[in-house]
Amino acid sequence: MKRDSRFAKEDRVRARTKPEINHKIDTDLERRIRFYSAQDKQTIGERIEELDREWDIERILQVNAASLGLAGVVFGISLSRKWLLLPLIVSGFLLRHAIEGWCPPVTFLRRSGVRTRMEIEQERYALKILRGDFDHIERRKGESVPDATQVVHGVRS
Repeated sequence: MKRDSRFAKEDRVRARTKPEINHKIDTDLERRIRFYSAQDKQTIGERIEELDREWDIERILQVNAASLGLAGVVFGISLSRKWLLLPLIVSGFLLRHAIEGWCPPVTFLRRSGVRTRMEIEQERYALKILRGDFDHIERRKGESVPDATQVVHGVRS
């Protein structure tokens, strides 16, 4: 699988995701930034608050693994010892994810549009730029206010 070099060191999940899935997630981000570039500060602030509550892929995987592991132990104790295989399998997947940044649920979650923490942070900072949170920072001479595409590319570099 081809790695996305911009994020390979910082975002193992993204680096292990198929390029076409990353491209769709990136395109969705750019579409949202273009939409919010025409909105008022309050609307942008509301979106930033939504991003504060958005679960990233790591959190979803942790909750999923913990839930399945706990259910497997409870069923293993109360129903049949065969259920103890479930936490064993889930723990193996979680270990693989911790080491490599990939496990079987990652593919499904990424196709469903679940983002990494870094991808969520990129949107948050792009929106903060659009809202004017960094306007107090001095610009170089002749530098204009960036458009939505420049903002997205700026938070990625």
